[in-house]
Amino acid sequence: MTVQLLIALALFVASYILIVSERIHRTKVAILGAVLLICFHIITQSEAFEYIDFNTIGLLLGMMLLISVIKETGAFTYIAIRITKKTGGNKWKILIWFSIFTALASALLDNVTTVLLIAPITILIAEMLDISPFPFLIAEILSANIGGTSTLIGDPPNILIGSATDLSFIDFLIHLGPISIIILAVTLISFKIIFRKDLKPGENDNKNIISEMDETKVIKDSKLLRRSLIVLGFTMAGFLVHSFLHLKPATIALAGGGTLLIWSGADIEKHLKEIEWTTLFFFMGLFILVGGLEKTGVLIWLAELIINLSDNMIILCISLLWISALASSFLDNIPFVAAMIPLLTKITTSLFPNTQGLDEAAYHVYYIHHSLPLWWSLALGACLGGNGTIIGASANVVISGFSEKTRTPLNFRNYFKYGFPLMLVSIILSTAYLLVRYLI
Repeated sequence: MTVQLLIALALFVASYILIVSERIHRTKVAILGAVLLICFHIITQSEAFEYIDFNTIGLLLGMMLLISVIKETGAFTYIAIRITKKTGGNKWKILIWFSIFTALASALLDNVTTVLLIAPITILIAEMLDISPFPFLIAEILSANIGGTSTLIGDPPNILIGSATDLSFIDFLIHLGPISIIILAVTLISFKIIFRKDLKPGENDNKNIISEMDETKVIKDSKLLRRSLIVLGFTMAGFLVHSFLHLKPATIALAGGGTLLIWSGADIEKHLKEIEWTTLFFFMGLFILVGGLEKTGVLIWLAELIINLSDNMIILCISLLWISALASSFLDNIPFVAAMIPLLTKITTSLFPNTQGLDEAAYHVYYIHHSLPLWWSLALGACLGGNGTIIGASANVVISGFSEKTRTPLNFRNYFKYGFPLMLVSIILSTAYLLVRYLI
């Protein structure tokens, strides 16, 4: 190991320990860790900015601007009251409704966009009913990452894998959809057991509060609401077809946010103050920290460790699944998957060399058919592993940022208590699924 590799690894581990300890705010730690990487000449300042995923930052910023304007209309309060009345204030029904909606929306859009829209409504409902949003927000984090696992566009690692293998949206849905549904069902049943006291309805639970709610009186600006819904609709449509437009989601989100700010005549300084800047800067610091690991070869070393474990398909797939899950709980899964893809391509070529005489189309069918278990192992591990810790995936960090203003903020320790065990359960189920469907 080189000195630079050891320094990069030491800075990452030290930053992680401070984040876990929660003695210092995680954003301060991430920024300091990133700056120290530059000070120790592990990466240059220019390289540090290159490692920041500005697609994620732009997506978050654009959607936060949209949400800050929409919030002024009273639309979120209206939706929260409607849902509360529809469920009768039943906490279990609210959790189920939001979890299923989050999973479906994350599969069709992406999990970050989904939680940006759903988290504020969840917190509003909790405030109305005078209950803690803690179990609901954790359920939404897990559901967002599980739903995102099931499709090509739901989670960035799947987009990378799809680009490398030419696997389609339907391929991902057919192969990863069934296990995602199973994992979501098991997760929700687990929540029913784990949070049975928190979700248990009491006698006449919130009946008086609900009866006093009137959603017709909370819309503050109907003209702004109409404009907001039009822009939001076009933005959501843009997310669905962004690949056909050859535009990144960040461009779509920023276009939506900018358009609504202009059309609404909103006070830009007021709305910029409502942006979760601590969340955005945490992401930037974390991207740079992981970039240090990428540049010094830590991620390549980890990827090669997996590949060199065995040439047995069963051992290789299960090892890939578990190591990817554990790594993605503590690292950013995007650079990890990016490092794995060329190595997986090489290993599949060496494992299946008997392709002489096949034309290009036949070779593609042969290659994809035989290498599918490896790619699905990587996708399941990288996407579901993000549920392990509060910084394991973008959706987790976003919801954690929203929760800081609630009575029970999500932090590393209180999330880890529930998220990591349920992540392990999802990987156990994925192991069984891979074995039954592809390997035995």
